[in-house]
Amino acid sequence: MGALSSPQFITFVLILILIALFISKTIKIVEQGFVGVVKRFGKFHGIHSPGMAIILPLIDQLERVDIREAPRPGDTQEVITSDNVLVKVTATIFSQVVDAQMALFNVTSYSVAIDQLARTTLRAVFGSITLDQALTERKRINADLQSQMEAVTDSWGIRINRIEIVDLAPPTEILRAMSLQKEADQEKRANILQSEGKQQAAVNIADGQRQSAIKQAEGEREAAILRAEGSRQAAILEAEGRAQAIATVYSAIKSAAPDPTLVSILQLDTLSKFADSDNAKIVVPFESAGLMGAAQMLRSVLSSDVPVPSANGTT
Repeated sequence: MGALSSPQFITFVLILILIALFISKTIKIVEQGFVGVVKRFGKFHGIHSPGMAIILPLIDQLERVDIREAPRPGDTQEVITSDNVLVKVTATIFSQVVDAQMALFNVTSYSVAIDQLARTTLRAVFGSITLDQALTERKRINADLQSQMEAVTDSWGIRINRIEIVDLAPPTEILRAMSLQKEADQEKRANILQSEGKQQAAVNIADGQRQSAIKQAEGEREAAILRAEGSRQAAILEAEGRAQAIATVYSAIKSAAPDPTLVSILQLDTLSKFADSDNAKIVVPFESAGLMGAAQMLRSVLSSDVPVPSANGTT
């Protein structure tokens, strides 16, 4: 074949360009995480999953829709609580397209619509609660925001997965007053804890003293009981010893069969012991005449050589 002439070459290049344009308009690629919504003559025709999609050029139009969860950080806006306090709120909305057809055809721009809906919902929710509730009940506020927004976004084919209050800033004057109140509350709690500690310490000291007094009284009682028991045992033993001594003496005297002479000797011996003592007074028995007679009898016995019987009966 011979070389192409200039008109033929230009025609060939144009044909290649038209083919490339036809292929680019016919074959579309849908990335993972997206779906392709096909519109034919501006009307919904179908949805293509991720991958290669073939459409009719100049007739069909494919629009990609992101179906992944998307965080939408909202701008800081001012809302008024039910107790008329101006608060600056910043929230992040986590939304996801679950129906691409509804997201494209039921709302003009679902991204802008979600942002505007979040603003109005924030004003409505915070307008029904006080500042204290806004500061302490963030979890409930997040749930209320999500439920109220889902009631609208369900018709758009969009799901609100969750809403997080990122920042909540009351006015400076309110923060200063809250700081003073917090400081006063902490001081009050410290005073209460200190007084409770002193009270508990006093109770513990009193209880310890009571227990000590009880233990001391119990110890004194036990000691008194032991002393009394010892005294009783000593008295019993002393009485038993005296009884045994008396019985022994009585038995010895009885077995010796004493006569009047021996009895007189014993009486005189007892009197001599009284006389040798350090007492200022001397007790003289009533039977003094008998003692004198006993002394006279002893003299007569001693003057004679009559043997005197001993205590055991021997002479």
